[in-house]
Amino acid sequence: MRRLKKIILASVIGLVLVIFVILGIEAIFQRQTTGLIYTNMSNVPPAKTVIILGASVHADGKLSPILQDRVDTAIRLYKNDKVSNFLVTGDHRSDDYNEVAAMVGYLEEKGIDKKLIISDHAGLDTYDSMYRAGKLFEVENAIVVTQKFHLPRTLFIAKNLGLDYRGFAADQRAYQTEYRLKQREKLANLKALWEVLLKKKPRTLQARL
Repeated sequence: MRRLKKIILASVIGLVLVIFVILGIEAIFQRQTTGLIYTNMSNVPPAKTVIILGASVHADGKLSPILQDRVDTAIRLYKNDKVSNFLVTGDHRSDDYNEVAAMVGYLEEKGIDKKLIISDHAGLDTYDSMYRAGKLFEVENAIVVTQKFHLPRTLFIAKNLGLDYRGFAADQRAYQTEYRLKQREKLANLKALWEVLLKKKPRTLQARL
């Protein structure tokens, strides 16, 4: 019985420590990026490129609400003369799933000239997207568009890769999966910190998979 109590106590202490580590990393990311995140269009400093991070696409090729809001927000930045071109980056690791083509198609439907769109078909995660944007596509100055809960991790990665990126929040509605995504983000922060500390290379530095 005494041994069982020790095991339970050790487990509780371990869990508390893990929670403190996760919350501590989240606080560090927020502190390092708070001045880089904008929610008011008029305050956003102009940049050459807006980077749209990929998210899920439905089986019929339509953008999920989260992704549509990212693309619509990027279009708003362009129409307000905050950016002059687009980099769309996302998952296209199989022939039947292509976030990039879906985003490009949507941009064209909204009147954006394809000549203004750069496509990154191997932005398999946030770290790879940021690394490839700077090192492969040589985007030195950009505004990254994604939801507010995702921006601290995104910009922490960019900052530690030496990239001059700002972030603009794409939140335009409440999302059904928002709570789950926010919890996932806390764990993703651990992965991002590990990648930054290791100076990890992306899975590929080719233009396409």
